[in-house]
Amino acid sequence: MNRRRITRICFFGLIPLIVLGGAVLFREQHYAWITLCVAVLTCLPIWCDFERRETGSAELMVLSVLISLSVAGRFLFAWLPGFKPVTAITVISAMWLGAEPGFVVGSLTALLSNFYFGQGPWTPFQMFSWGLIGGLAGLLAKPLRRHKLLLCIYGVFAGFFYSLVMDLWSTFWMGGGLSLSRYLALIGAALPITIEYAVSNVIFLLALAGLIGEKLDRLRVRYGLFREHR
Repeated sequence: MNRRRITRICFFGLIPLIVLGGAVLFREQHYAWITLCVAVLTCLPIWCDFERRETGSAELMVLSVLISLSVAGRFLFAWLPGFKPVTAITVISAMWLGAEPGFVVGSLTALLSNFYFGQGPWTPFQMFSWGLIGGLAGLLAKPLRRHKLLLCIYGVFAGFFYSLVMDLWSTFWMGGGLSLSRYLALIGAALPITIEYAVSNVIFLLALAGLIGEKLDRLRVRYGLFREHR
């Protein structure tokens, strides 16, 4: 089975199935195991290439730095609930390095930063939502790099997508299964924070895309990194 097929199965099949299935079947009791499964599946496509690629260790170092920047950004803006650079750094990583690295940066940022903010049954949903935002940005990398307007639109979309996924978790957490009326009520209640988050995504993307993207592009071209992920 080739790497791309493994990626599709993990990112668009197994991970959402485990996240939603865990919320429905196990609720809070087994969130740690669900989180571990999501973390392993997030890294699996990268691990599949590690041993057979000469640049594998350098790529892991770059990913580690990006994840650290993302986690640090979440810490730095902890006092502003809806104003975070996590999505922007995740999207920028995906735009220049590819969908798989973007998914890894988004997903592991949620996992690692929650050792400070608090782990819980919400962690797999955060890992999935930020990871998928990065994965989709990698697939749309060329138009996002070329057109700032599309990049801004994607930032707004990412803000609403993240909120919709987390409101879905809140619906399950409140008990009684998936209730459409409860879900819509939660979406409405969270709308001000969602709008703030979407606007912050646009601000951080415009501020950081050129700065970080230029350095990632230089690393990628000079050292031949992440060629198979683009």
